[in-house]
Amino acid sequence: MTATPSTDPSAPAADPAGLPERSRPVVAALAAAGIGGAVRVLPDSARTAAEAASALGCEVGAIANSLVFFCDGEPLLVMTSGSHRVDTAFLAEHLGTGPIGRASAQQVRTATGQAIGGVAPAGHPAPLRTVVDTALAAHPVLWAAAGHPHTVFPLTYQELLRLTGGEPAPVAGG
Repeated sequence: MTATPSTDPSAPAADPAGLPERSRPVVAALAAAGIGGAVRVLPDSARTAAEAASALGCEVGAIANSLVFFCDGEPLLVMTSGSHRVDTAFLAEHLGTGPIGRASAQQVRTATGQAIGGVAPAGHPAPLRTVVDTALAAHPVLWAAAGHPHTVFPLTYQELLRLTGGEPAPVAGG
């Protein structure tokens, strides 16, 4: 992958034909949701929020991490700020659910069709129950993975809520 990233959300996108296969359903989901944020290909991996923020020249808190958990026997996608850790006990109490546990790598791939480090908020085989960290609202532009560790796209907090059908919620206590 040789494209140079641009932190300008209106910069032109990578050619969809040149994107990794797992990024193409994300592009389709963005188009279906009317979200204009274009997928960018990064020259290096952005598997972690710190790597993505460094590559994009943005605050780590503006990275919208896609973390998959299991709750009440179903996958739960938690979109959290790169500067937060999910407090699963706090979140379960807030949501009024049973215990929340981290999904295995295989469970993540089964639920999303994507590998850990590149999980996008959309483009999954089926919709996932989603919680969106309210801390993300503090950033005018968010960056999320686009189905592959080298692909990202920009969007706003409101677009993230619309794209995922997510429930806004704090993901950590006090």
